Amino acid sequence: MSQQNPNDSAMPLVAHLKELRDRMIRSLLVVFVVFLGLYFLAGDLYMILVRPLQVLLPEGGQLIATGVASPFFVPLKLTIVLAIFIAVPYLLHQIWGFIAPALYKHERMVAVPLFISSVFLFYAGVAFVYFVVLPLVFGFFTSVGPQDINLMPDIGNVLDFCLKLFFAFGVAFEIPIATFLLVRAGLASVESLSKKRPYVFVGCFVIGMLVTPPDVISQSILAVPMWLLFELGLLFSRFIPKKQDALAEAD
Repeated sequence: MSQQNPNDSAMPLVAHLKELRDRMIRSLLVVFVVFLGLYFLAGDLYMILVRPLQVLLPEGGQLIATGVASPFFVPLKLTIVLAIFIAVPYLLHQIWGFIAPALYKHERMVAVPLFISSVFLFYAGVAFVYFVVLPLVFGFFTSVGPQDINLMPDIGNVLDFCLKLFFAFGVAFEIPIATFLLVRAGLASVESLSKKRPYVFVGCFVIGMLVTPPDVISQSILAVPMWLLFELGLLFSRFIPKKQDALAEAD
């Protein structure tokens, strides 16, 4: 006999909407509180962000602001993004609290590790960008320019460039979770995905070409980890029980 959902009694739509509204308000309040805590450090936070570039600037090079309001709005934008980034565990906790009652017990047992792993992998992707990717990319771009040209990057362009890489690598590091879910949901098998390795490998470089700056170093820095993370997802997917076993556990 199949396992009954503990919340099979239908909850009124209005109650669902009210709970969703309350959780969204709490999430926004947490982000706002974190933002207030970081606001007075906005300038310092920006200097920490651009340090990988600043230490590589040649003599005479410096960061500049081409917009009148850029010195105010650029650090402010970074602080808002950082506040959301720090609040991600709480935001995911609110999402989990909203959807968990609709899941079966065995589904919740799988979902909790996936939530925790997805947060960890996203943070790992961002850390990889800051400590590995940015020094390599900035080192490449600051070394290929003509000697008679002073490199003076705009602070807004630098921030947008960094945020783009943070988001790209943060999402790319979720590949093991996506691979695991594909196999878990029965949309693909480990064997079929293994046979598609050559296409995945090429696809990783295509994505790297579209997302990163137009140089081989940046593309490879994104493509190779994406492929390795795909292999990691396949490895963990091998531990997923067969469909018949999963149905037996649910009975």
